[in-house]
Amino acid sequence: GEMQGAFPQARVVALVECGTHAIIGAKIGACSTGETTLARSLFKKLNKGMLLLVDRGFSGYDLWQGAAATGAVLCWRTRSNTVLPVTTSLEDESYLSALRPPKGNPGKLITVRVTEYTLAHPSRTKGEAPIRLITTLLDPERSPALELAALYGERWEEESAFDELKTHQRGAGRVLRSKSPDMVTQEIYAHLLVYYAIRALINAAVEPQELDPDRV
Repeated sequence: GEMQGAFPQARVVALVECGTHAIIGAKIGACSTGETTLARSLFKKLNKGMLLLVDRGFSGYDLWQGAAATGAVLCWRTRSNTVLPVTTSLEDESYLSALRPPKGNPGKLITVRVTEYTLAHPSRTKGEAPIRLITTLLDPERSPALELAALYGERWEEESAFDELKTHQRGAGRVLRSKSPDMVTQEIYAHLLVYYAIRALINAAVEPQELDPDRV
């Protein structure tokens, strides 16, 4: 349209397997639609026994409540300004706290376990706020804080998956070619399906050799 961008833009929120890089669920919306709005529709892909790692941009009482209701195990990074009072200190220096519903929401307090840690690296400035994780894994003996910190680092495998899809498969500098919203959506799904097929093939090839699909 007039005074609009020259090329179509869309926002995609995806559910990615860290171990295989396979995108197992995606929601496509207008670029003006927020990520948290799109993310809610992906909760139907979750089930008991799955572990969901989420970046701090998605934290919030309502999102947490919706994801936890699926039975999935949650380990999310939360914003540094989120109020999480200590209710019980634990042996591994993590602590139990509670998520409070926003004003006007009649919901109850939700018990979570909080792990805080910092990363030592020249690129990180002194005095930087620690990384804070909240999780449904409340037992520090079964899920020690150090293991949770190492686990959360695996979330960055998702960024590698997006790089493989957007930069290498689509091609650097290339744009979506379609001229209507429906066709843009179809084109994005085509990229997602091809990418899934490639990752499935890689996983099938490396499994008999007991190799890590992340390395292929």
